[in-house]
Amino acid sequence: MPTIVDVRTPEEFAEGHVPGSVNIPLNEIPERVAEFRGMASPIILCCRSGARSGNAAAYLAQQGISEVENGGPWQDVLDRMNP
Repeated sequence: MPTIVDVRTPEEFAEGHVPGSVNIPLNEIPERVAEFRGMASPIILCCRSGARSGNAAAYLAQQGISEVENGGPWQDVLDRMNP
């Protein structure tokens, strides 16, 4: 089972998110890289449009976390998890 991380703000996350997902806002990712290293792979990142999750995926890949994917909008990830 993948780990789903929503990189939106806590306020946005509270308005709706993929059940079981973890909220780690984009601006907190650099200080929480160790947390990502302990997550089950693959890690699927999502946000509102896919831009922030794309930035997060690129950053985490630079940090050596290879099994990370930009899932795009959180609603798309939700649809993929519940076909």
